[in-house]
Amino acid sequence: MDDTTLVSRFLRDGFVKVEGAVAPRVAADCARLLWREMGCDPNDPATWTRPVHWVGGMAQGPFAAAPNSPALHHAYDLLVGPGRWEPRYSLGTFPLRFPHAEEPDDAGWHIEGSYLPEGESWSFTNLRSRGRALLMLFLFSEVGEEDAPTRIRVGSHLDAPKVLAPYGEDGASGLALAPALVAASDHRPLALATGSPGDVYLCHPFLVHAAQPHHGTRPRFMAQPPLLPAAPYDLERSDGAYAPVEIAIRRGLGKDTPGREPGHVS
Repeated sequence: MDDTTLVSRFLRDGFVKVEGAVAPRVAADCARLLWREMGCDPNDPATWTRPVHWVGGMAQGPFAAAPNSPALHHAYDLLVGPGRWEPRYSLGTFPLRFPHAEEPDDAGWHIEGSYLPEGESWSFTNLRSRGRALLMLFLFSEVGEEDAPTRIRVGSHLDAPKVLAPYGEDGASGLALAPALVAASDHRPLALATGSPGDVYLCHPFLVHAAQPHHGTRPRFMAQPPLLPAAPYDLERSDGAYAPVEIAIRRGLGKDTPGREPGHVS
């Protein structure tokens, strides 16, 4: 995918899939370490005792290498802007989904929160996506349509800004935002984050998405870390050098026409 296509698809859909963004050996090493951490046997479904295993604190070399491939660094520069994102050397918490008779209780539509105000128990987000430059989905297993792929409302990143705008700089919790986001994006078509180990979905932080139950036969290994910003997004740049993430937010607010192309981001 050339750079122009990548940016155009991101602006239109709210996400792009970068196939093979993580080297096969690195992806395989991540999966091996996750199996070891859980204590489950990849060849014995009797050991898969829960619908979701949450694994965190993985800081071994493969987890530092995965988000730092040349292809991903280039894509971060295209979507967020050179110098506007922080390198990361881990992948956060993994929701590892397994075939199971019990249904998970975390499958509602939402956007990700990124900061926790004092005294609050739910993470917040605001119109400038404080604390999150991108939402990223790293696949470390084969993920087909029955393997609990993340559900995506295509183009819903353009619906979220008007929902967030009334909350100002303080923002609001994902719990408070969810009903309005669900209603605002209900007309959007559905996509599924399927793919192969090493594929990565780079998503606008306001993309409305949801988990779903696992109806397949093979576990789904995925990480969903944020790309962290080096500086807050700016929706009123005097030089007009908006990153595609900012352009999308402005379009959602009616400040940019759909035909406008992103300028040079430096």
